[in-house]
Amino acid sequence: MQKEDRHAITHRVITMLDRQELEFLDKLGKDALFTTGHKLSYNEILKGLVDFAKDIGLSAENVHSFKALEEKLRQEMPRILEKLKTGMKQGVSDEKNLS
Repeated sequence: MQKEDRHAITHRVITMLDRQELEFLDKLGKDALFTTGHKLSYNEILKGLVDFAKDIGLSAENVHSFKALEEKLRQEMPRILEKLKTGMKQGVSDEKNLS
């Protein structure tokens, strides 16, 4: 994942969320506040989700609607979890090799 560049060009994205979705983002931000002392902004949460989707190689091939995207995410979840497990195991073995 690339570190934030203070000179990077950023773009504003406007999204329409319903009350439950907004409350979920609020809860994530407040959970971070109560456990770390730093409240995550909506921007930080959404950027984190986008970066995660990029890291796992999420694609929208053959996705024609919001519901189709949700279904693809559910179908891809076992592959994603395996990739994360493998990556975590690889990271642990890399740390052991460095010691």
